Parts: sequence; C-alpha cells; structure tokens
Amino acid sequence: MTTHMLEGFVPFPPEYAARYRAQGYWQDQSLAQEFATVFQKFAARTALVDGARSFSYADIDRLSDNLALNLLDLGLKPQDRVIPTLPNVAEFVILYFALQKIGAIPIAALVTHRFAEINQFTQLSQARCCVYPEQLGDFAFSPMIERVQQAHPCLQLRLVLGQAKPGEHSLEELIHTPSKLPRSVLTQQKIEPTAPCIFQLSGGTTGIPKLIPRTNNDYAYNSKVASEVVGVDAESVLLLVLPIAHNLPLACPGIQGFMFQGAKVVLHANTRPAEMFALIQQHKVTHLKVVPALLIRLINDPSIANFNLDSVRLIQSGGQRMQPEVRLRTRQLFRNAFVQENFGMSEGLLMFVRESDPEDVKLETCGRPVCPDDEVMLIDDEGRIVPDGEVGELACRGPYTLRGYYGVPEYNARQFTADGFYRSGDLMRKHPSGNYIVEGRKKDLINRGGEKISAEEVENLILMHPAVQNVACVPMPDAAMGEKMCACVVPKQGQTLTLAALVAFLQTHEIAKFKLPERLELLPDFPVSTFGKVSKKALGEMVAAKLSASSTATV
Repeated sequence: MTTHMLEGFVPFPPEYAARYRAQGYWQDQSLAQEFATVFQKFAARTALVDGARSFSYADIDRLSDNLALNLLDLGLKPQDRVIPTLPNVAEFVILYFALQKIGAIPIAALVTHRFAEINQFTQLSQARCCVYPEQLGDFAFSPMIERVQQAHPCLQLRLVLGQAKPGEHSLEELIHTPSKLPRSVLTQQKIEPTAPCIFQLSGGTTGIPKLIPRTNNDYAYNSKVASEVVGVDAESVLLLVLPIAHNLPLACPGIQGFMFQGAKVVLHANTRPAEMFALIQQHKVTHLKVVPALLIRLINDPSIANFNLDSVRLIQSGGQRMQPEVRLRTRQLFRNAFVQENFGMSEGLLMFVRESDPEDVKLETCGRPVCPDDEVMLIDDEGRIVPDGEVGELACRGPYTLRGYYGVPEYNARQFTADGFYRSGDLMRKHPSGNYIVEGRKKDLINRGGEKISAEEVENLILMHPAVQNVACVPMPDAAMGEKMCACVVPKQGQTLTLAALVAFLQTHEIAKFKLPERLELLPDFPVSTFGKVSKKALGEMVAAKLSASSTATV
C-alpha cells in the first residue's frame, strides 16, 4: 500500500526538492531502504552493545523485522504515530528500525516526560501507540499511560518493557516471538521518502512543544553528512549516555550516522562518571557526545585517574556554550581528543567546528553549517539582513531543515519567512572566519544542561497557584548546568510562598522534573521595559547579582 501525505505536514517546495535530489543530498529512499543496505553490508559486525548484551547488524535487522511484523499484526499501520518513552536500551533501537520498516512515525519523547507531556504529544499527534518501561526508579508508567488512554481514544496500543498487565503487550515478546506474518509483508509497505520518518520535539517558547517532522530523505542525509564532519568510520565506537531519542544522540550523527558507517554504538542508561570511564576503557570508545554540564562532571570526577581514556578521539559537545577553561582541562585528561563545539537544532541546521579551524576559531565559535546548500542569514526584527559582525536572529533553510511544524499553520506563519527561512530565535553573529558565535536568544527558554525549558509553560502553571499574582521565570547562571530556572513571583496581597510549596504544587501538574524551578524570588513588583513589558533581562541580572554576592560572602 502507498502512503498519502499526512494532513498538517508541510512538504519541501518542489523546486527545492528537485535541487536537493540533483545535488545528491536526497537519495529518494525510505530510512528502511537505506538501512536494508547497511544491515546486509555489515551483517557480521557488532552494531550495538547494551550492558552484557551485544547485537550484530544482522541481529538488529532480524529482530526489527520480527517486531515490525508483530506490530502490523496488532494493527499498526504506515504513518501511525507512536510515542516511545524508553531509556537508553537496545529495545529502543530495535523498535526504531521496526517502526521505520512499517512507515510508522515515532515521536521523540523522553523517559523523563510525565503525564502533562505525554498527554500533550498524544493530543497533538493523535498517537495510536505508546511504548514505555514498566518502572523507572520509583515511578510506575502504566497508571499514567492508562490515564492518557482514557483521555484520548486514539491511543489503542500500549507496549511495555517489562511485565505486561491486562491491556498491555510485552515489548520483549513482540521482539522475540516468531511472527505469524511472512516477511514478504514488509516489502509490500510503500513508504514515501518525502514523508515524515520521525517527529522531533521543539523546545517551543509557547506552553506546548511543537512537533518537528523530519522526512526520510532529509534525516538520512542529516546523519550521513554529520558522520563525515565528525570523522566516523567502520572502526569508530560511540558511547551514548544522552537521552536516546534526542536529535543529537539519534541522528547527528548519533546511532544513525554511526550505523551508516558500520560502526559500533555502546548504550548506557546513566551518566555516572566511573561507569562511563569503565565503558570507554573496555570498548575503546572513540567518540563521546556530551552537553557541557556532563563534561564538567566527568573532568572533575576523581576516578578519572584510574582509567585509560586514550582511545577517545572526539568529544562532541552541543546544547549550550562551552567555557574555554572546560575545553582546556578536557584536553589534559582526554589526551587524544578534539573537543568539537556543535550548534544544532532538532528543526534541522547543524553547525560544527572543524578540527582544521585555527585555535582562536575553535575556542570562540560554534562552527559553521555542514552542507554547502545550508542557507543562513542573520536578520533584525524587521527581517533585514544585519551587516557582518553584528548580532541578528539566525534564519535558515536547506536540504534537512523543516518547512513547517506539524499541524500549526498560524504559528508557522510567524516562524517562517515568506520564502521559507525558519526563524530560529537564536541570536548570533558571524565571525571573520565564516564561523558563527552564539550571542543568546530571542526565545524565552531556559537551557538547563542542554534541556530547553519553555518559561511560558511553567509560568502558566505557577499562575494557577492561589498565592500568585504574577510570575516571570528567568534563567540563572549555574557552574555545572549552565543555567537553572528561577521563578520570580509577585504574591497576592497578604500571601506568601516557599520554593518547597511551589515545587509541590507544580508536581501535582505532573510535569518533567527538569522543568521545576530551583530558586524562588518574592518581589513586591516587577521591573518593566520601556514598552511596559516585564523586563526579564533586569530580573535575570538581579538574580545573577544575588547569586554572585552570596557566593563571595561564603568564600
């Protein structure tokens, strides 16, 4: 059966699609077709290591085939949306390829997401299936997913990693129980290369995250070009501890890019430094993906001296700016590693610093685009291009950058220029070398160790507290995380509030833990800008000054 175009999806205009094909960026194959070649070519090589378990390329192919057939048997169809919230385990990878073989569309949720987020994603995407662990720490997923299902009849299938209860199917059984359907059924699935293969999630400045459709054509190219710039070959070994469904670990070059080259991916479900060092030594890991907060933790961990980390050639850092002293200290401890600054977005555009860049360019910039057809302009509020060296908002378009978020035409009208450039909300300036420097953002986001938190989403919840008259959530500097969130609150007359009480209130709304404020400032009123808007800049400066005064006081 052939898939039709998904309602609410914005395709690439035909003249651009033709150009990207002519340049060879787009192969006009589904990810399933692209990886069929990979699985055959590298069949005997090790693709994936998860603890004591090891999987060859042939294993991943066979298991994902079987799972795909069992999912078809359960009634999953091409273009059905599926929400996996799994930790870094092999089952995620097997599921990902099984969904690609059916043409179903995963939504890149995180295992840290809770009812508020999963409920939103289900509503936005009309998802038919959720996949989740039975338990993570002290949190049981089944009761939460059951509530989502009650609210949204579209959610018909629940797959659990662990013991299945009534109404659930066991993911392990679906992977390992031989399918009743013949394998030939998979070759009958016609998947449109220009259709979405995954929905990534935007850090959206509005209360609700947006779904980012990435197509088979653009996502395959995204991973191939990134693996070139990061120097991946068949002997490379990636250690993956960042959340597996995020764009960077999955596709930049991530699991996809390393597997395109026949390389090995080692999965690990936590970020404990000693465990990571042991895996690096054991598997001779060559590539590491970090956010600066994680790298700071690694280089300051005393156990680092007990391990041989000489195999590491490249440390890919994204999510936020890295301080030069962190990079210099990393060089002393990872003696053979190049720390590569990245700027990337789930919406598309990737910028990487190159190893051949001069020293000052490596230290100051976040790189330059990976593709010659990445079109980048820095614009002012009126949409005019700013002179080189001046700060402007990054707007971009290219062979792997989206043309519209899923199902939100009014929002797209604001976020994209008339000729299809995506307005990113990131403020940048161009360095004389042609690389770019991040200067902050227009977007009202707090960047906590690479996880983007929408201030508006949390503010809307805090405003529901009976003691709160007004609120503004602002970033505050943090040595380890880069930024954390401070809630500035004007309480109602005669009322007061503590951070503990506010956090407890927010937890009743069941949002992901990383979105909870970590400081509370009570104020009689807010400073306002000349336009009469609350000046978050002034609030942020006030909080930063308080933090700096208290740290000097305690020295």
